[in-house]
Amino acid sequence: KLFNKSRSLLVVCGSIQNSYLVTFFQIRTRNMSSTGKETGARGGLFGAGGRFKGGTDPVMEKFNESISVDNRMWDQDIRGSIAYAKGIVKVGIITEEEGKTLIEGLGKVSKEWADGTFEIKPGDEDIHTANERRLTEIVGAVGGKLHTGRSRNDQVATDTRLWAVEAERDILKDLATLLKAASEYAEEHIDILMAGYTHLQPAQPIRFSHWLCSHLTPLVRDAQRLQDIIPRTNQCPLGSGALAGNAFGVDREFLAKELGFEGVTPNSLDSVCDRDFIVDFLMWSTMLCTHLSQFAEDVIINNLLRGIEMDDAYATGSSLMPQKKNPDALELLRGKAGSALGRAVGFTATLKGLPRAYNKDLQEDKINLFAAVDSVKDCLAIATGVIVTMKPNPEMLMKALCPEMLATDLADYLVRKGVPFRETHHISGACVRLAEEKKVSIDTLTLEELQKIDSRFGEDVLKVWDYEVSVERKSSIGGTSRSSVKKQIDDIIAFANTL
Repeated sequence: KLFNKSRSLLVVCGSIQNSYLVTFFQIRTRNMSSTGKETGARGGLFGAGGRFKGGTDPVMEKFNESISVDNRMWDQDIRGSIAYAKGIVKVGIITEEEGKTLIEGLGKVSKEWADGTFEIKPGDEDIHTANERRLTEIVGAVGGKLHTGRSRNDQVATDTRLWAVEAERDILKDLATLLKAASEYAEEHIDILMAGYTHLQPAQPIRFSHWLCSHLTPLVRDAQRLQDIIPRTNQCPLGSGALAGNAFGVDREFLAKELGFEGVTPNSLDSVCDRDFIVDFLMWSTMLCTHLSQFAEDVIINNLLRGIEMDDAYATGSSLMPQKKNPDALELLRGKAGSALGRAVGFTATLKGLPRAYNKDLQEDKINLFAAVDSVKDCLAIATGVIVTMKPNPEMLMKALCPEMLATDLADYLVRKGVPFRETHHISGACVRLAEEKKVSIDTLTLEELQKIDSRFGEDVLKVWDYEVSVERKSSIGGTSRSSVKKQIDDIIAFANTL
């Protein structure tokens, strides 16, 4: 009985809900005229007399528009249109005079955007329709010839690739700035020693500059990866049409050359729906932000241990506790890595089920791309500022060193006397255990105590307990000796100068 009563109640509630939905859509329909020129008009592309007889639901119009996002590609869109105007002049679709009129008109549209006077109007669904609408207002009916043989599908792919390549090149410059500034900072502090860790346990002494270079080296790889991405992104899809190609014989290689592309995309179907280049960048940004996050975590720990002092410019206080100086810049750098990964995974999931060719799902691409570029540029600027303003505290960094970190040097001492390392490893471990049992530092063990463990220890073993000597012994490529670290710094600067 209880089940039947509950089911009856659900049926009644469902009927009420359906009644409200019917009323809602009846009201919305009455708000749109048969020509669609009232609420929710379709704008210049799909006005009355064409495929559609009614206007767009205002909610759909808002849901569908992308002008609020893609307006930042106004320059790329206009440059693409100028190149296309030249292309259709070249094959005789429009006259040279018409081409000149279009190009001059597009120049005026560009100036309005540059001056901040361009007015986005209702019906400007995206940057392409907005620019074409304004162009036609300026030059008249000839503006309608510009889109001959062209689709917004190949148009948006072209704009996005142009924008992405320019953004990636700008990011390489930002990376160069960071690498050069941080390398110079490392060279300035090359004499400072600090503790190196594995598993967050004291491991071996290293140079402060060696530690910093360990975070710059991944950024060099990031720059190299971004350089690899650019040629794949810098391919011209213009002239692919909606999906099947261009019916007027437009010279796509001419278009590519006009726009500075390195080549043309080989398949028109793939050209209009390929967003691999965006996934490439999103994945790349995830790796970069991961490396910056690791750097941030290291600095947070060293800041906590007073080995590094952050500048006030990159810290904040507490609304309650007056003494607090929080490393918020570093915490935000650490947090951005998660957001970067979310964008990469989210957009890849959007792509995975799409059929050929273009689908409106792809409109989500620029939301992720623009956010990723903005975030990367912010992160690089903040990381650069943090590095060049932070102050190492040599006294506190040295305080973190402990003689037990030289246990490997003690083993190496016997290796130099011809003892196999696996044996010296156990001997040195026995010395560590003895010091622990006596509750003393290993460097205070007497020569007699060491010789009881192994008679091959000589008086010169006491020279092992020198941190500077320890780091200077690591002189091979990539090591922590002064000469090795200096070479790492020089190599990073040399690479940064090529970006």
